[in-house]
Amino acid sequence: MKNGSTLQLEIQKAPTSKIDSVDFDKLVFGNVFTDHMMVCDFKNGEWQKPKVMPYGPLELEPSARVFHYGQAVFEGMKAFKDDDDQVWLFRPEENFNRLNKSSKRLAIPEFPTSMFFEGLEALLNLDRDWIKKGFGNSLYIRPFVIATEAGVSASPSKEYKFLIICSPAQAYYSGDVRVVFAEQFSRAANGGVGYAKAAGNYGAQFYPTNLAKEEGYQQIIWTDANTHEFLEEAGTMNIFFRVGDKLLTAPISDRILDGVTRKSVIQLAEDNGINVEVRPVAVKEIVDAAKKGELKEIFGSGTAATINPVKGFGYKGEKFELEDQEDSYARLFKNKLMEIQYNKTEDKFGWRHLVKE
Repeated sequence: MKNGSTLQLEIQKAPTSKIDSVDFDKLVFGNVFTDHMMVCDFKNGEWQKPKVMPYGPLELEPSARVFHYGQAVFEGMKAFKDDDDQVWLFRPEENFNRLNKSSKRLAIPEFPTSMFFEGLEALLNLDRDWIKKGFGNSLYIRPFVIATEAGVSASPSKEYKFLIICSPAQAYYSGDVRVVFAEQFSRAANGGVGYAKAAGNYGAQFYPTNLAKEEGYQQIIWTDANTHEFLEEAGTMNIFFRVGDKLLTAPISDRILDGVTRKSVIQLAEDNGINVEVRPVAVKEIVDAAKKGELKEIFGSGTAATINPVKGFGYKGEKFELEDQEDSYARLFKNKLMEIQYNKTEDKFGWRHLVKE
């Protein structure tokens, strides 16, 4: 977090709050938004003065380039409130750096550090009451950038809009999750934008995922585009496999997102003496391990879900179920992450950042 800047933010408070109309015990992920948002425009070759203002609709030309050429990137972050009503962010610099990395890949101007952090903190302080205490409760934070210049010529926009919106959240997934290993479709290819949080990456997943849902699965574990022999990501998450007492996950590349939760899990595993192998993970290896009873766990990691256990998987018409483990790695990592996020334990890694009032 950057301190000591003299950046002047324009702040316009909402005249009334809608918080009293929200049932925080029955939240649907990403459907309810707080009273304010941060907005900043890129014009004349530079980012303008950012402002925090009431959440509301945007007005865009039908010819805005985001609609025609997909120049849009986003991030996912969370804020947590501890028992003393202090608000914390989890590794926000990682998300900010990845947002700019994604922007660069899509020819979008990178966003200034001071504008991001000061604007974010001002927004969170205005909407602090939306962040509820207790494990599982959080405020999901969605920074994103879209191309706004009017025109349909196939070239990068000269104008952009950067926004941050926030949504109170509970658990992302509920119920048992089963996945299918992709045999035909891929999420990304070499030299593409798989490592960027580009909006189009997610839109392209919806059709194959709908096909998987028709077969009774909730998500897909994507395989490599060249051979479909190696497992890469699962839906909106990085993926881990526990074979025996060994933890396996694919290495990041220009196809695989450098997940913040993923790298945190790897660090926690090493810190707890768990053998982690970051290497290509073959479909055959995991299927064989399941048939031998050596595959103990599969779980996804991501900001929205934190850690999400997978109950079973399918491949080439064959289905495999996983038994619950008393010494579950997924449970261990989720508990340790949440203890850090909610300020319940020492943060020896320096991952937790206080949002000062």
